[in-house]
Parts: sequence; structure tokens; C-alpha cells
Amino acid sequence: MTWFTKWSFKNKAAMWLLVVLTLVIGTVSYMKLPLEFFPEAELKQITITTMGQGYDASAMLNSVTKPVEKAAESIEGKSEVLSTTGNGFSKVDVLFDAKTDMSKAKAGLNEALADVKLPAGMSKPYVLLLKSSMIPVSQVSVAFEDGMTKENTEAIKEKVVPALEKVKGAAGASMIGNSSTQVSVQLDQKKLAEKGIPVHAVMNLLQGKNYTAAVSEETLDGKASNIKVVGQIDGISELEKLSVVPNVQLKDIASVKTDNGSAGITRINGEEAILVRVMKEGGYNSVTIGKDIEKTVSDLNKEVDGLKAEVVWSNSDQVVTSLNSMLKEVGLGALFATLVILLFLRNLRTTFITIVSIPLSLGLTVFLLWQSGITLNVMTLGGVAVAVGRLVDDSIVVIESIFRKAQKGIKLNREMVTNATKEVSGAITSSTLTTVAVFLPLGIVSGSLQDFLLPFALTVTYALLSSLLVAITVVPVMSAALLKNEKLPEQKEPVRYVKLLAWSLNHKWVALTVAIVLFVGSIGLFSAMPQGAMNASDASLVDVNMKYPAGTPISEVQEKALQLESFLVKQKEAKTVLTMQGNSEDGAKYGQVGSETEVTYSVIMEKGSDVQHFIDEVKKEKSRYSDADFSVTAISMTGGGSSDVTVDLAGANIEDLNIAANKVLDKVKDIDGVEKVSSNQEETKPSYEIKVNPSSATAQEVAGQLQMLLNPMPIGTVNLDGKEANVVMETDFKPSSQRDLENIMVSAGGKVIPMSQVATFVKTEEASMLFQRDGEQYVRVTLQIDPDKLSAIKKDIEKVKTQLELPDGVEMNVGGATETQEKENADMMTTMLASIGLVYLIMVLTFKTLRAPLAILFSLPLAAVGAVLGLLITKTTVETTAMIGGLMLIGIVVTNAIVLIERVKQNEKSMTIRESLLEAGAARMRPILMTAIATVCAMLPLVFKSADMGSIVSKGLAIVVIGGLTVSTLLTLVIIPVVYELLHFRKSKRQRKVAEQNRGIVA
Repeated sequence: MTWFTKWSFKNKAAMWLLVVLTLVIGTVSYMKLPLEFFPEAELKQITITTMGQGYDASAMLNSVTKPVEKAAESIEGKSEVLSTTGNGFSKVDVLFDAKTDMSKAKAGLNEALADVKLPAGMSKPYVLLLKSSMIPVSQVSVAFEDGMTKENTEAIKEKVVPALEKVKGAAGASMIGNSSTQVSVQLDQKKLAEKGIPVHAVMNLLQGKNYTAAVSEETLDGKASNIKVVGQIDGISELEKLSVVPNVQLKDIASVKTDNGSAGITRINGEEAILVRVMKEGGYNSVTIGKDIEKTVSDLNKEVDGLKAEVVWSNSDQVVTSLNSMLKEVGLGALFATLVILLFLRNLRTTFITIVSIPLSLGLTVFLLWQSGITLNVMTLGGVAVAVGRLVDDSIVVIESIFRKAQKGIKLNREMVTNATKEVSGAITSSTLTTVAVFLPLGIVSGSLQDFLLPFALTVTYALLSSLLVAITVVPVMSAALLKNEKLPEQKEPVRYVKLLAWSLNHKWVALTVAIVLFVGSIGLFSAMPQGAMNASDASLVDVNMKYPAGTPISEVQEKALQLESFLVKQKEAKTVLTMQGNSEDGAKYGQVGSETEVTYSVIMEKGSDVQHFIDEVKKEKSRYSDADFSVTAISMTGGGSSDVTVDLAGANIEDLNIAANKVLDKVKDIDGVEKVSSNQEETKPSYEIKVNPSSATAQEVAGQLQMLLNPMPIGTVNLDGKEANVVMETDFKPSSQRDLENIMVSAGGKVIPMSQVATFVKTEEASMLFQRDGEQYVRVTLQIDPDKLSAIKKDIEKVKTQLELPDGVEMNVGGATETQEKENADMMTTMLASIGLVYLIMVLTFKTLRAPLAILFSLPLAAVGAVLGLLITKTTVETTAMIGGLMLIGIVVTNAIVLIERVKQNEKSMTIRESLLEAGAARMRPILMTAIATVCAMLPLVFKSADMGSIVSKGLAIVVIGGLTVSTLLTLVIIPVVYELLHFRKSKRQRKVAEQNRGIVA
């Protein structure tokens, strides 16, 4: 590293030019770097959703789910197939290995699905490859003063959506809650019976009336001519006049009208509305697109009469917030570093020299990100926020070394500055590389997680390496120029610290016992601390879910949905409330399907609002909806989500699964912290099985007639005002009892007779939701829990698992929040161990010995003491970001020990080990305290503010770093020298004995 310093002095003009170029190129790179919410990433999952109105869960399972699962079996790279089947929908999630090419997997799956034959009335399967780019750049609420009429819906399609799609950088816009215009032909059962016309006869009449087909190409009159068959119905009037049988027109037996085809509810802030989601093309700036969308929405409100459009969500806001937060962190980091250096060195010029490292390091970092094709997103901005506390550390150590020599009276010139830099270059290089090594495993994890963490890891790496380069090139040259004739204050030796260190070295077991007791105590405290889901206080979005039993009438569900919506809209913390109920093809395209009796509310919170208070208030409303499963969940883009615990029971025999589920329900319901327990097998719905007598009719014939009678059936299209509109046939028949079903008139054997004459009826209770894993059905028991008691509940469930006697062939798997926590903890522990291994390897290569790096590693358990105390004092729950803070500590705390031990190794060339330790402690105490205080101060603002949505830099992370670094720094100055001498005990004892003998001879 000395070569860089010498080169800088020999080529000052070139170096100053590089400094200016770095600032300019950094600024240009910043202007060119796209700003987006998340880095581009593909999740290793493909979701296939299919809609089938009128089909129950069992029919959907056999007709759709199983064929789709079978089609997915042959796809290369498949690791697991999970499916959820309910009344009217099927959802199959195909999970893949980390190295799978997802584009090929999706193409293979589409090809396999092309051979799957689905029953009539099913939608086509929607195949969805999940990507981070599917997060909309903006979501626009669109409503009208006079409600969502047919004309207003058309206005959205023809004016609003095209205008949003024209925004530069927008990849497209989709409508959620889209109520497309359709023509409804509602048959009158009484009139059909009077005229003796069966339903299927009307169906056969109407199907194919509006149809165009090319049938051939022939030579007519000497010319090649196309032959087409064209059938077209223009308008409702023509449709009504169609002849069904002689002297009977369609209008005589049915009412024909247009409606919006709406199924379910889509409302925003208490008003019927449509949500338009705008996607972003890759490489474009989210902030610019967001602003353009806001301008477009404002223009549309002026241009379209009665339009009330509003941007209810824009991730560009989150990007701007994260960017402003980063700039604030940089500014505060620079301010605190300035105060720390002024406090310790009491010199303005040295302060200025050190602070220069921040803009230079950031400029070089941004340039490297640009060249690497990485965007500015919440992950890279989080990396900058994490690194800013370390940007001045290397420069502080260098400037302190130069300053210390100058205070001792050594003439400040090029040679002195070079030697002072050389003394610490090994230490700062090793400490920087060890910190980089900590973050390196984050960038080499497998799967889609790498796409998210690699930009974070590279940002920290670029920033730290840039700060090292600045410290050994720019800082020495500036020091030689600015401090040449500077009058420096007198250096005071830390006498009290040296005495404490000497006493500790003479009483090693006292110091070590204290350290061991503290470490063991911290482990005990950590084990007893609550480990939970992400804290709600940092969330920007809250999901409220209300689910009624499967047999509940939809009208009742919707009535209760509006009642709860009214309450949510009135809450001061709620900025926007999106209410959705029911399945639609628009939602199915994005894998959003579920029970018809389920209502979801997405509540966007006001900035700075008390989210936990809002959640508590909503939970109080549970008593008003006692018949429903009611849950409230804080959502964060990088954490949080459902805190529910799931217990899955898999096996071949459904009766055994039900027995096992009942045993689990009975055992877990009384666990402390479990608020509610339910099973998917409890979600049953009455089912009437119609057994057709084969001698009287065919089951297929009867089923077809009933489907036409009981469900809206698409029968073609009609031309309305120059546009194609779907035609749906339905009847006014709404059976209310089994007797009504028995009296339905069906056509069988050329006769129209009651169904009771051709079939018998059996009433059963069937599950409304069916779950399968790799083709095998399983029962799911769901526990709604207190998130803060997650770790304790997990232990209690494990006890239940060991005590339960399950039927043969039944396997029990605990998942949900506990599985997520265990996986996160296991991944983090693996990463920590890998990081410690890399750190040790780098130190061994630096010091060329095993014992010195081993002594340095003893700073890690000391950091654990401070981290646990910090969490305990602030009553902060251990969650993912706190674990990331622990990972950061590995790289940060060893820095102090490296700076200390590196000086010891230099001293050993001319001193005994004891003398080396005492001198190194006195010489390195100031830079160690300076760098530690600067880093701690840079983290302090995070403790007193809410985390930005999507950011991994949070209060938990800051508390772990602050607590760990504070305690580790204080103990490192004493414990590490003690451990080092203990590892060299024989040599040190021999040296002290020789020294005593020499003193005796002199005396």
C-alpha cells in the first residue's frame, strides 16, 4: 500500500486531476443512474391460476388442479408443487431450484398446459412468473362523481388507461375491479315452462349466432376468392327479436339488458372505483415516471368530466424518501465525524482533510455502481447508509498517525507523512478487507435472494474500498500540504488507561472472568428475549382480512365488508383504504384468487402515523364480526407480513388427517399467545350430490342442463355501438331448498320431467378449501398469534409435536411465521460463520500467524454483550434487521482490534510483548475511540426515526451496532491485550524474566 502513497506524492498534479474527475464523474453517474424501488429480480416461482364459476372445490381439484399439477411434473428444475383449490378457483404454485432458468421453465410450463383439456366454463390458466418488476410504479384510483356507469367505465378504458400507458417509461397499465360491459339474457322460468321450452334449447339457439369464419379459398369467375360465413347481431333490439320456436321470440321468454358484469367489490376510500396499476420498463427512472404519472392524472381530472383520479400509491415516493434519508445520513455522518475529530485533535485543517474522504468515496462508489449496471434502489441506498459511518474511519487512522508524529516534534514533510501512513496502512487495509469479507457472503447467496442482496453487498464493498484508497492517497498529500506550518496542540498520554491495562495484564484471570461472565450472561439474556416478526411501528401498509364461513351468503359478506370499510376510512392514521371482495379474471392474472367469502383491505398509512395504535383499534372491532376470521397484519416490503403459524398435516388418508387435525387443535388452543386456532377442514360448505339413474338419463346431460340453469353461461357476443360485448345467459331461478332442486325440469329421454324422477339427492359437508403438496392432500391448522411471543409459542408447539400420537402415515410440519424465522436465523448464522471464516483467513494472511488473528476474534463475543444489552435496554424485539446488524458488527468490531494488534506486531521488533502491548494501547487508544464514536454517532439518527419502507436499515440494526461497538470498544482496549499475551504466555513470561534479571544486574 506504500506504493500508492509514494505515487501520489510523485504525481500530485495527476492525483488532483483524478480527485476532480472523481467528483465530476460521480455527479454525472448519479444523474444517469436509474432510480427504482427494488433491484430487478426473478423469484423462483411460477403461479398458475384458473377460474371456474359454479364448480365446487372438489370439482376444481379433480378437473383443474390435478391436471395442472401433472403437467408441472415434467418441468426441469421443479423442486415443489403447492396448490390451493377452492370454490370456483384453482391456484398452483410451482417452486424451482435456485439455478433454474425461469424463462425456459415458464415456456416449458406453457407448452405442457397447452395439452391440458379443461371442462366447459373454465377460464384459461393464467401463468404468472413472479418478478420484482411486477411491483407497480404507481397505483391510480379512478372514480366518477356519478358512479361507475357503463359510459364511465368506457371512459377509463379509452381515455385514462391509454394516457397512462403513453407516459415515457411505462410498460403498461392494467385495470383492477374492471367491470366490463356485457349483455345479460335472463330467462323467465315460468314462461319457459308455459311454452314447454327447455333451457338448453335456448342455449343452442343463441350460440353461434354472432360468428364469423373463413371456410375456404376457391377460384370463382377466374379469380382466387375467400369464402367466409358471417353471422352478426347488431344491438339488443335484434337480439330480442330472435325466434326461439315458431311464434315465440327471445323477448317473450327473457329480459335482455346490459350490465357491467361486476363480480365482487372494488372500492377505494368508501367509493366504488377502479384501480389502475402502472408498470415500469427496465432502465427508466422511477421518480421521473412517478412525477409524469402525477401530471398525467392531474391533466385527466381537468379534461374528463366528473373524473376523480388520484395516485394512491407510488413507489417513487419511497425511492425519494430513501434517497433523502441517505443524504441525511451522509450529512449527519460528516457532521459527527467533524465534531469527533475536532474534539480529539482540536484542529480545523485535520478535520477538513478527513471529511474530504466522504464525497470522494461516494463519488467513486456511484461511478462503480453505474459501471456495474446497478441502479439506485432501496438496497443500494441502504448500503450507503450502512457504509457512511465507516467512510471516515481509515482517514481518521491515517490523519491521527500523522498528527501524532507531528505532536512529538517530528518535522512534517513528505518522508514523515509517508512513514506515518505506512505504519497504519497494513492495519487499515486488513480492517477494510475484513469488513468487506463480512458482506461478501451476502452477495453470493443462491437463488433470487442474490438479486436483492448483491447490490447491497457491492455498494458497501465499493464504498469501503474507495474510502481505503482515499485514505492512503489523498489524505497523506493533503496533510503534507495543509499541516506543514500548522501549530499543533500538545499530545497528552492516556496515563490512567495505561495503568488499567498494566493491572489487567498482571491480573489476567480477573479481566477474563469478567469478560466470560458478561458473555455467558448475554447468551442467557438473548435466549430469553422475545424473537418476533417485524415491528408494526415501521410499516407503511396494513392488511386487514375478514373471512366468513364458506356457506355465508355473499350479500351478507358484502354488507359486513362495507360496514368495516366505513370504520377504516374514518381512522386518522389511514391515508387510503382499498377494499376488495370476490374473484375476477383481472386478479387471477396476478395470482390473486381466494374464497368468495373473504374480504381484504389494503390500508396505506399516513406518513409518521402510529401504526400500532391503528392496528390495536382495528382489532377491537373483531367482536362486531364474531362469525368471521379476522386478522390485521403490518406489511413491509422487506419484512413483516403475516405472523400466523401454520401446522400442516400430510398423509394419504383424509380421515386420518382430520383426526390428527382435531388433536392438534385441542392441544394448541390453550398455548399462551395463541389468539385463535382454525383448520381448513372446518371451512365446510353444504354439498348436494345428485346421483343420476343411468337407465333414466346420463349424468353429463343432466349436469350440462343444471350448469345452464344455475350459472351465468357465456353464449357469444353482440355488436353494441360498434364494439363487441359478451352475451351471458342466466335464469331467474334461485333455489332455496332441496325441494326446489328436485322440482327442476330437465330434458331426459325426449321428455321434460322433474329431476327427482331421474336422480336421488345426498346432502354432505365438504371442505371449501383443499391444499396439496406434490400431489398429496394435507390439512392446515392456522394459529393467529401475538407476534411478540413468536419464539415462546414456537417452543410450546415443538413440545406439543413431541407429545402428540399421530395416526400412522401422518406427518406434521410447523410452518408460517416460525418456519420463516427459523430459516432466516439459520441463513444468518450460516452467513455469520462464513464471514468469520473469511475474516480470520484475511487476518492470517495479513499477520502471517494464527495466534494474533485468534486474539482479535475475541472481540466478537465482547460485541455480542453490547448488542444484547442494547436490545434489552431499548426493549427491541430480535428480528431480521437486528440480525443484519449483528453481521455488520463482525466486520466493524474487529477493526479496532486489528488497529491495536497491528501496532503490537510492529513494536515487537524492538520491545517485549508486555512493552509492545502497553505502548500500542497508549498509541492506538485515540484512533480507536475516534473511529468508534464516529460510527456510533452516524447510527444514532436511525434509533430515533422510523425505517423507510423497503429499507433494511432500521432501529433494530442501529441498536445492535451501537450497543455492540460501544461495549466492544471499551473491552477491546483491555481484554484483547490480555488474550494476546495469554496466547504468547511462555514467550512473554521469558521476556519479563530476562528484563527483571537485566534490571537486577544494572542495579
